[in-house]
Amino acid sequence: MDSQEIRQRFLKFFKERGHKIVPSSSLIPNDPSVLLTAAGMQQFKPYFTGEKDPLADFGSLNTVSVQKSFRTSDIDDVGDESHLTFFEMLGNFSFGDYFKKEAIEYAYKFIREEMGLGIDYVSVFDPSLDSGRASSGDILTADAESERIWRSLGITDVRKAGRQDNFWGPTGVEGPCGPTTEIYIGDVEVWNIVFNEFYCRADKILEPLKIKGVDTGMGLERLAVAVQGKKNIFETDLFEPLMLQLPSDLEEKKKRIIADHIRGAAFLIADGVRPSNKEAGYVLRRLMRRAIAYGVGIDLRQLLTTIVGEYGSFYKELNLALILETFDKENDQFSGVLVRGMKELNKLPEVDAAIAFKLYESYGLPYEVIKDKNPDLKREDFEAEFRKHQEISRAGAEKKFGGHGLAEGDLTAANPEELKIKTRLHTATHLLNAALHKVLGDQVSQRGSDISAERTRFDFVFDRKIMPEEIKQVEDLVNQAIAADYPVSVEVMGVEAAKKSGALFFYQANYPDQVKIYSIGDPSSDSGPPFSRELCGGPHVERTGELGKFRIIKEEASSAGIRRIRAVVE
Repeated sequence: MDSQEIRQRFLKFFKERGHKIVPSSSLIPNDPSVLLTAAGMQQFKPYFTGEKDPLADFGSLNTVSVQKSFRTSDIDDVGDESHLTFFEMLGNFSFGDYFKKEAIEYAYKFIREEMGLGIDYVSVFDPSLDSGRASSGDILTADAESERIWRSLGITDVRKAGRQDNFWGPTGVEGPCGPTTEIYIGDVEVWNIVFNEFYCRADKILEPLKIKGVDTGMGLERLAVAVQGKKNIFETDLFEPLMLQLPSDLEEKKKRIIADHIRGAAFLIADGVRPSNKEAGYVLRRLMRRAIAYGVGIDLRQLLTTIVGEYGSFYKELNLALILETFDKENDQFSGVLVRGMKELNKLPEVDAAIAFKLYESYGLPYEVIKDKNPDLKREDFEAEFRKHQEISRAGAEKKFGGHGLAEGDLTAANPEELKIKTRLHTATHLLNAALHKVLGDQVSQRGSDISAERTRFDFVFDRKIMPEEIKQVEDLVNQAIAADYPVSVEVMGVEAAKKSGALFFYQANYPDQVKIYSIGDPSSDSGPPFSRELCGGPHVERTGELGKFRIIKEEASSAGIRRIRAVVE
């Protein structure tokens, strides 16, 4: 049974049992708390919390999907027999309909009857095994119900584990979570069934969910190993067409890395990611450059063509021309210095973290490639050198204006005049963020910003193009706030209290224990909350009347699910 049939059988099995088939969401999630989609439930988080109505959106309380997924935490481990970056997650979900009994029985029947496989053992949750550590107070109890259901189905080997192994979630800093039961074939966990009973807050306190839900995840790659009787994932039909194109004398680990990274890169590109030195773009660049470094003399474009051929019938978004164009640009940029960099690396008798960073800085050599020279090289030491370089560069930037460079709060500037301009734009950006929330709703979530002396750039999560009338509304609201000459005030409090206060904040930022909250408008007014309230390091103008006229000069897509606005004050 090939992987395509496995996908179709899974979807058909649950469709016949009242589940709506939902297409895979993008690898770029709408959830700002995570960088990339790492689980099938990512797109369904609002339905578990009750924010959205599954009946209205899907016509059913139950859904099923084959979800594209990506986990950056496994990049350094790729090359063994099990770790991947990109993978496919088979999942069935219920939002307040069925629970443990049905979920376990469905899984049992699919594995035994549809796939014709045996179940060697299962695991269930027992918090008493958490080394004496109380997990979120006394709210968690042993999952005796799941154990009883499994035994009623004839599964006698039921093992118990604590929170580290049999409790899942949340995805991101907060969200639904709950105890799990897992199915093992051999010693490999094939299916993880999560019973979403709780909401984990940002402070890690668990609160019972009003509606209990089911969230399952089964890796297609692992299931294919069992169904196809293979020794590892790289022998399955998901990878075999790629592995066969790689030189037989190439080290097996390097073959696996190339196959995984090229596959992951193709899907990231298809979902709108482009190589860069930031966030998802940096992940893509790491994948591509490592594959290029290991694949000297190998036709990587042909591998990409094979991937689109193998996956394109199921994932229609795989555009070969776009994928090849993006790959060619990065390859052209990197290949020239790669040869020189590898020559320098091979000359060195040993490589420490400082030398490794120098090679990265000078030639773009990936950490993983350099580590082949010194297996004892630690990523944390390499990244410490990276941070040291950033600090030196920052100091140098401040000096390049004859010792008059300025740094204040979140802003740097060449001179006092430039700092004034950037401060005005900084305050205007807060007004823009608040206005976007007022016009478009709370789906808006900041993804990043950049302020120069000429303009502000603001990136945010939103799943569609913004209409001209909406842009005008946002612009008008900001200018009304400027005309009102609101005061700008600041208060200091603990970061968790600040986040709970209703102030806007950037989910991906690492805030200190004590933070500043800037309010635009009187925070003590009886007429309602201030126009804007946001965590920020400053600086800001004293009153909005100092800003001048605000104008949006461009609105566009930055990547899949991310919009970008450029604006000026005149």
